[in-house]
Formats: sequence, C-alpha cells, structure tokens
Amino acid sequence: MTSPLRFDGRVVLVTGAGGGLGRAYALAFAERGALVVVNDLGGDFKGVGKSSLAADKVVEEIKRKGGKAVANYDSVEAGEKVVKTALDAFGRIDVVVNNAGILRDRSFSRISDEDWDIIQRVHLRGSFQVTRAAWDHMKKQKYGRIIMTSSASGIYGNFGQANYSAAKLGILGLANTLAIEGRKNNIHCNTIAPNAGSRMTQTVMPEDLFEALKPEYVAPLVLWLCHESCEENGGLFEVGAGWIGKLRWERTLGAIARQKNQPMTPEAVKANWEKICDFDNASKPQNIQESVAGMIEVLHKIDAEGGVSINHTSHATSTATSGFAGAIGYKLPSFSSAYTEMETIMYALGVGASVKDPKDLKFVYEGSSDFSCLPTFGVIIAQKSMMGGGLAEIPGLSINFAQVLHGEQYLELYKPLPRSGKLKCEAVVADVLDKGSGAVILMDVYSYSGKELICYNQFSLFLVGSGGFGGKRTSEKLKVALDVPSRSPDAVLRDTTSLNQAALYRLSGDWNPLHIDPNFASLAGFEKPILHGLCTFGFSARHVLRQFADNDVSRFKAIKTRFAKPVYPGQTLQTEMWKEGNRIHFQTKVQETGDIVISNAYVDLVPKSDISAKTPSEGGELQSTLVFEEIGRRLKEVGREVVKKVKAVFEWHITKGGDIAAKWTIDLKNESGKVYKGPAKGCADTTIIISDDDFMQVVLGKLDPQKAFFSGRLKARGNIMLSQKLQMILKDYAKL
Repeated sequence: MTSPLRFDGRVVLVTGAGGGLGRAYALAFAERGALVVVNDLGGDFKGVGKSSLAADKVVEEIKRKGGKAVANYDSVEAGEKVVKTALDAFGRIDVVVNNAGILRDRSFSRISDEDWDIIQRVHLRGSFQVTRAAWDHMKKQKYGRIIMTSSASGIYGNFGQANYSAAKLGILGLANTLAIEGRKNNIHCNTIAPNAGSRMTQTVMPEDLFEALKPEYVAPLVLWLCHESCEENGGLFEVGAGWIGKLRWERTLGAIARQKNQPMTPEAVKANWEKICDFDNASKPQNIQESVAGMIEVLHKIDAEGGVSINHTSHATSTATSGFAGAIGYKLPSFSSAYTEMETIMYALGVGASVKDPKDLKFVYEGSSDFSCLPTFGVIIAQKSMMGGGLAEIPGLSINFAQVLHGEQYLELYKPLPRSGKLKCEAVVADVLDKGSGAVILMDVYSYSGKELICYNQFSLFLVGSGGFGGKRTSEKLKVALDVPSRSPDAVLRDTTSLNQAALYRLSGDWNPLHIDPNFASLAGFEKPILHGLCTFGFSARHVLRQFADNDVSRFKAIKTRFAKPVYPGQTLQTEMWKEGNRIHFQTKVQETGDIVISNAYVDLVPKSDISAKTPSEGGELQSTLVFEEIGRRLKEVGREVVKKVKAVFEWHITKGGDIAAKWTIDLKNESGKVYKGPAKGCADTTIIISDDDFMQVVLGKLDPQKAFFSGRLKARGNIMLSQKLQMILKDYAKL
C-alpha cells in the first residue's frame, strides 16, 4: 500500500463549492488535511439569485468532521475578494480549483447578448480573475496547483451550447498558457472535462444517469493533480464514472498544395483533400515550436523544388517591394573582431570539446604542440555584425527581433583560423527573399586579416510574418542545403550536452536571454532555455572533423546547415554522417526524442594531397634557425658533459603569426647529445612553444624564461621543471 496523499498545511480554494463537484472537492481536500475556502455565490444553475446557505452548509459539514474551512460568498468575477478570504483566514494560497459555472442553453439563433456575456464572465473571466489574484502569491512561494474546468461541449461542441462551448474551450487555451508560464515557478495548471451530476446537469440528465455519474468519481483525479508530488502540467483529462482519459492534439501529415511556378488555388486544395485529411502516420505536436517547425520545413521543401509564384490574393505593394529591394546590397559598418587564445578555448569548450578525449586537447590547451582554433569559430567572429544591432539599421526593413529565426548557416575558410588575432569584417545584405509567410535575409560577412580573406559566412535569417511583399523566392546567391543520402549513415558520433552548455556557449558572444533566462524562454513559448543553434552547429562540425579529418583543421573547407528544431541543454546530440568523396553529408538528431535538429547539412574537406602540396617548408626566414644550428655545432664539443647534467629531451615549437612555423629537437639525454629539425624521435620530456621573436629575446638575455612563462609568452608541457636547465643551454654553452 502506498502512503495516502495528504494536504496538511495546504490552503485550497474551490469555487462553486456549495454543491455538486465543488462540494465533493472541498470535502475530499479537507478530509486529507487541507485548509479549505468554500466559495459559492448561492444562485441557481442559471446564475440567478444569491445566498450564503450553500457555502455555509459545506463549511459546517467539514467542521463536523474535524476539518478547517471558511466560506466566501463573492462572485468569481471579484477574484481579488475571493482570494483575500484565503489570505486573511490562512495566510497563503496553494491550490485553486476553478469550478464555478452556470448554464444559459439556447440554440445559436436564440442566444441573446446577455446569455452570451454572462457565460463568458462566469466561466472564462471568472477563472481568469480568481487565478490572477492567486498567481503572484504562488510565484513568491514557488508553488501552486491550478485546476481549470472545461467540458466535452468545449472540446467537441454540443447543440444549444455555443456560448458555453466557446467559454469552455477558451478556458483550455488559458490553462495551456499558464502551464507554460508557471512551470519555472513550480506552478502547475491542468484542465479537466468532467462528466458528473450537478446543479447544472440535473435538469438535462436522466435520473439514473445523474445518480451514476457521482461527483465523488471525479474528485480523486483533482486531488492527485493538485498534490505536490504530481509532475503533470498542461494536461487535459476527460473524467467520469470512475474512468479517466488524457487527451492530446493530433495533426495529419498534410499535403503541400503549391506547385512549382504555379499559383496556389482552391482546385489544388481540392485535389489534395484526401491527403490533407488522412490521419495515418499523424504527428502529435505538443507545443507551438513543434507546430511552427513543421511550417518552416514546408517552406524549405518548396524552396528545394524551385521558385513558386506569389499568390494572386497577395497583399504585396510596390512600396513594400521597393523597400525590400532597397535593402539589397546595403553594407553594414565594417568592424574589427580581435580574439585571444582564451576566446578560442572558451568556444571549444562551449561546443563540447573536452579533456576527456585526448584528441581534443589541441583545442582546449594553449600549450599543446598543435594547438588550433576550431574552424567553426569563424561564425563567432562574423556574428558580431548582427549582435551589435546592425540589422536594425538596414534601410527598407522594419525588423521585429522577436520574429527573427536563424534558418541556415554557411561558413567557408580560405585558410585555418590563427590561434589568436584580429580580423576585419565586412557585412552586406546579399539578397532578400519572399517566402509568403515570411522574408529571408541573406547576410554575407567577409573576414580579413589585413587584405587576405580568411573566412566567409552566409547567415540566412527568416523574418516570420514579413513575407507577401511581391519579391523573388529564390536567389543564385543562396548557398543551397542538400538532402542527405538515403542509405544508412557511414558513421555516427554522439555527445551529451551539459546542463550548463548554453550558459557556457553564450560566453562566446551570443547573449540572447532566450538561452539562459527561464522567464524569457517561457515568454517565447519554451518550457526552459534552449541551446543556441550555432552551438549544435559547432558540436556537429566537431564530430565531422574528428571522424573524417582526424581533427586536422587545415582540411576543413566549408560547412552548410539548416536549423530544424531546438535542443535543450542536457540532451544528447547524435550526428549521422555520409562520406561522398571529400563532401561529408550529415544530419544531427536529439537521441532521446529522435527529432532532427540540423538537416540537409554537409562539410567539404580539403583532400590530403592538397594539404601536403600547400605546406610551406618549415623554418624559412626564422631567426631561431641560426640559433639551433649553432647550438648543434657547440654540442659536438661539449655534448657529453651537458648530457650528464641535463638528461632530457626538449622539443621546440617555434611560432610565427600565431601558427607553428618550425619544430626542433634538442636531445640532451642520449649519447653525446644532438640537435635536429622536426619532432622528437621518441618521447620528449618537455615541449616548449614560443614565438620566433620571443625565442631570440630569451637567447639574447632580454627576456627571462620564467617571466615569459608566467606571462603566457612561453608555454611548456611535460616535465616543466626540466626547463630550468635551459639557462645552461642558452647562456652557458651557446654564448651567441
């Protein structure tokens, strides 16, 4: 036997509790220790009259059984007064059961304004008023349970109840939104559609059915939904006669009634009607994001088929068209984007690189012999053009940033990103497309080191609700997303994101509160903050780089992705990859749900042969080359003596412009010692990374090695203490 569900110390307000369902709820809560407020206006089922008798009788019944209760006789339209009774009597409010209701049944043509208005006021407005009065108190105490009462008439409709049906379905919409907004404060809101005998149904139900549908068969569901241990939120339940069932929305896969280069017509709708209404393999969207994602996917499918003409009923005007056209070619103010090794490491951690994988060390440790900047860091450099509010300055565009979605992303690198540096970025509106339900801005961003182009980004931004202006639907400037092959993937990699993933990634410059603030995320319709799309993008690119290029950043040429659905921190990303020559097609899923979150994506790799051909000869024009050669000559005279004192192998990585330009090894461990170009033959005891200029400063005695180490100008790994013996090598014996 499980322990009984208790409500000791909880304050429960039940509206319409003078009889029927409300009375059953009040008695059941009180029996299990709750402090109950019994609200009832005392009128008849049509809302006529007023009396304290009904509420007083229930309060007396509770007290006779040893419970605690107080009465309230106000209309639910006076929600503040109703809730004040709870606060005055018991000091808090934990549970609200919106149960009060009346009937004014008429066929539609006979409904008067009064019949319509009073039903809306009592059912919908009354539920709103009482719940709003309790809401802030629940938020402050980080706890609340709310029950809304709908009806089968609201869900399915019922003859003679147009006013009642409208109010009851309105209550469901209210409850769904409160479930979203309240979640972050542990406020749960659920809806029931009960079938039970009450003052409202007594006149319309047969007597035997009225007796069978006891309110006591509904109350247990209400108590469970209101218990602190119940996690249900946003649910809709039909209940009666001891049976309980949960309802959900279902949507057909539908049909696209638009064809290439053809206007959308009623005839096209008719032709697809059977498919539009076919519930085989139906989807079950659970939130507005899943609903909108389906629409965006349709737009992508239509785009893939080619241009589609504007509907003849479009409200496009020449003014709107010319306004958008005027934006094309607009150049945003150029800007410089400087970064250090710290920013590149922060980004790598933000997209899942970890010391748990030894191959990732090159991305998270600046002292690594082959420390590298992840290729997708290129989007961080470029996105500042939009993060700085540049979009708002584009002439001809009025942008509501709450309606901007990042649809697709393209990044191309012309050479590996330096481990640190300063790039100048130039952004231009390449094109503006009309997708009917929205507009797409193609934003091209070019990033230069001096006059050399390092990388190019194309951001595809979807402006919801800004379409229909009569513009073109496709552009030769758009970097096209491609379908993945139909066969099984050649490789699959998975990474579980951290609950702190979005908090970490945003430190790279995307400060949108949607990814960190539960309140903001709730207002946007998400149950909690979502992961940045470009964070998922970074995870996926890292998977491809690891699987097919052995983390060699010089082989990464370009990436194109389409963002399909959001990801929540803590979910597992699964990247499925198909190799076709030097192009790696991929899609990314959330393993826990199977949802595709990045689709139609690919990475282009540089062939290994091309990398070998482009690799410059190491050590050219380096001052340090002369020093290492001279040390090698001196060791021929004193090598054995030095080996006895040092007994270590040092590997040197000499950098120029942030990149490794040469590797040298000084072997002071074996035989009479040796200096040679290249990595150590075997294992180095200490690896030292230093720029060519700083190396010369150390050799000339102008830069102390310890100060260089602590300032970050000299980096070392391995047995760092051995590096203290370098004084002997560079000063006592070299004497250059």
